[in-house]
Amino acid sequence: MTLPSHARAVVIGGGIVGCSTAYHLGKLGWKDVVLLERKKLTSGTTFHAAGLVGQLRSSANITRLLTHSVELYERLEAETGLSSGFKRTGGLRLACSADRFLELRRQATMATSFGLDVQVLSAKEALALWPAMAVDDVVGAVFLPSDGQANPSDIAMALAKGARLNRVRIVEDCPVTAIRVKDGRVAGVATAGGEIACDVVVNCAGQWAKEVGRMAGVSVPLQSVQHQYLITESIPGLPRHLPTMRDPDNLIYFKEEVGGLAMGGYEPNPIPWALDGIPEGFHFSLLESDWDHFEPMMAPAIRRVPALEKAGVKQLVNGPESFTPDGNFILGEAPGLRGFFVACGFNAFGIAGGGGAGKAIAEWVAGGEAPMDLWPVDIRRFGAVHRDDRWVRERTLEAYAKHYTIAWPNEEYKAARGPHRSPLYDRLALAGACFGSKFGWERPNWFAPPGVDPVDQPSFGRANWFDAVAAEHRACREAAVLFDQTSFAKAEVVGRDAERALQWIAANDVARPVGQVIYTQLLNRHGGIEADLTLWRRAPDAYYVVTGTAFATRDFDWIARNIPSGMHAAVRDVTHENAVLALMGPRAREVLAAVTNDDVSNAALPYMTGRAIAIAGQRVAALRVTYVGELGYELHVPMPAAAAVYDALKAAGAPLALRDAGYRAIESLRLEKGYRAWGGEIGPDFTPLEAGLGFAVKLGTDIAFQGREALLQQKKDGLRRRLVGVTASPDVFLHGRETIYRDGVRAGWLASGGFGHTVGRAIGYGYARNDAGVDAAYLRTGTWELEVARERVSCEVHLQPLYDPKGERVRS
Repeated sequence: MTLPSHARAVVIGGGIVGCSTAYHLGKLGWKDVVLLERKKLTSGTTFHAAGLVGQLRSSANITRLLTHSVELYERLEAETGLSSGFKRTGGLRLACSADRFLELRRQATMATSFGLDVQVLSAKEALALWPAMAVDDVVGAVFLPSDGQANPSDIAMALAKGARLNRVRIVEDCPVTAIRVKDGRVAGVATAGGEIACDVVVNCAGQWAKEVGRMAGVSVPLQSVQHQYLITESIPGLPRHLPTMRDPDNLIYFKEEVGGLAMGGYEPNPIPWALDGIPEGFHFSLLESDWDHFEPMMAPAIRRVPALEKAGVKQLVNGPESFTPDGNFILGEAPGLRGFFVACGFNAFGIAGGGGAGKAIAEWVAGGEAPMDLWPVDIRRFGAVHRDDRWVRERTLEAYAKHYTIAWPNEEYKAARGPHRSPLYDRLALAGACFGSKFGWERPNWFAPPGVDPVDQPSFGRANWFDAVAAEHRACREAAVLFDQTSFAKAEVVGRDAERALQWIAANDVARPVGQVIYTQLLNRHGGIEADLTLWRRAPDAYYVVTGTAFATRDFDWIARNIPSGMHAAVRDVTHENAVLALMGPRAREVLAAVTNDDVSNAALPYMTGRAIAIAGQRVAALRVTYVGELGYELHVPMPAAAAVYDALKAAGAPLALRDAGYRAIESLRLEKGYRAWGGEIGPDFTPLEAGLGFAVKLGTDIAFQGREALLQQKKDGLRRRLVGVTASPDVFLHGRETIYRDGVRAGWLASGGFGHTVGRAIGYGYARNDAGVDAAYLRTGTWELEVARERVSCEVHLQPLYDPKGERVRS
């Protein structure tokens, strides 16, 4: 073979995602694009995929990607002359319990929020769509008419032809053996046929993506898992063009297959594969059928479709597929390596996701930024813990096993727990902490009172922790609490140009005196919020950065990438150097004063300042900030000193009713106060002006910063969407994605939801949208409602915080 010496982009992998990426790069006008496939197109996973194409996900933007897949597959034949085999059959999902039917109705409301047509059906109505099934145990169902099924290999081949029509070169039998890197950027690839210098590499290597990532020093947390489905002979009388059907209570799915059926499922005890690497020569290959492992799914399948009992079996397909620790696929430019992009880990919905994911990653490559907020699938959601193959395997197997289980609100994973623990873990466990897991950290979610097991029992209504969280919430409002927030991501930005660099990167003015704490967003060039964090100026040339636990990789990479060329500033992650104790509540100052000889009066340590104080003989950075709407202090303590400082605070606070509290109380408290959460109410698709955060933007100055021009234009044009708070009756349970209506017309959806224990109401936040503009008059008029699990409930819209709207308590 003769390879070009240079390419603008090299796509590695010729499955459906690689072909889609190459196709979309070609459509964007990129020339000199080369796709390299180690063996033959589709020979990895695509050729044996089941081919169900569903669209609805819990993220609006990921749903948009999957909707693009459907639209693309429908037009491919007209464009390329090759059939994609796509049929818009619709997708049916069954419920066999009251809890499952409630989940499906909530999903139906979510589909409405995202603009998908959806129908809630009775068992009889579901039977009319799928007459070959038995429905004696079916409580109800939902139907999405625009879902469908496809022939995966046909789609990939059509995409490959479309790519070639746009002058993309596809080379088969050309494995990549090395990734060339120079000065923190991709420089080229080495192959069995020679070297190609290139500006961009896109890793679409499927199950081989982890290996390709390692060539570049990039962690791609995947685990191959065996996945089986059965294909029957033709079944007499079976209707053609049946909808795809999922029966999650029985862990199984069906699709019509040339007059017969394909039936598979997601067993609770999955089998990992290729623990020592994928065998050489594994292409167009399947694993040996494992009937013993598949058998437990056969009995419920026959109960659901009695004709299966006598149907002939063509094949039990056992094809390994790559899965991820959280069940979401992986997209994006790798942190720390410019020009190396990843699109892989599709968790058995690569056919559904391939079209849209290829479009998204191509636009990301071409535009230099994500085309929309893709945080649920962004590679920057991973960190150091995800480099541990054992941790990834254990968590991924649990994620696979939960594929069809009910997705309870606030449900925690049980596997792969505890790689990162606060120095206070044992003390908090003795105090009754029920821990959750985030980014590898064990964190106290709530504290069980004496005689109660600290174990979650999730619910769509009032879960078993409701009363315990209410007590912690009240203690914070009335006395004082301690939150262990050691898992906060923490970094330092240092250097003689630290201020100049952050003035460009941050929306707020960072040219503040030493000791000031600055709340700010970091914006993209469109004014969208890429990060939401605090900066403490601890020295003229040093800022201390505090952000959310899960955002360490993303936020610190964003800062590092956006330091203007030539400036002397650097980012250093110090997360594991300091523990964090958040002392919050109206009596917090009394507690703090009892353990230090330093002056912590309001005059000496005012709101949004920080300084070093001594507690229990230890030097502590006390930052006067809050995320709960009360007087408060974040105490950043060297890890070895955390236990001594905690013990001193607990002893001094005992007469003042100080108690431990957890993250679920933080959520309730911040909802009442209207504090925003990145990844919830704010993100790259929304600006500070839309989110009500204009007070933290330096538009009133002439200081240049990233996103400034976009915000000035938006301010001139007016807002077409605006973040609002809504409240509803306390017997309404809000979890996010509920649809907002104004005068009976869909006007947005909730990004978050919960309960406010002080105001005694259900609380949610979401963007009210109106193309003609959203101003205060629009929000204060009209009849507002929410759709919750397909039922309309009345609600009130709020423009100010529900609790302490003037902010007097936090400054007291």
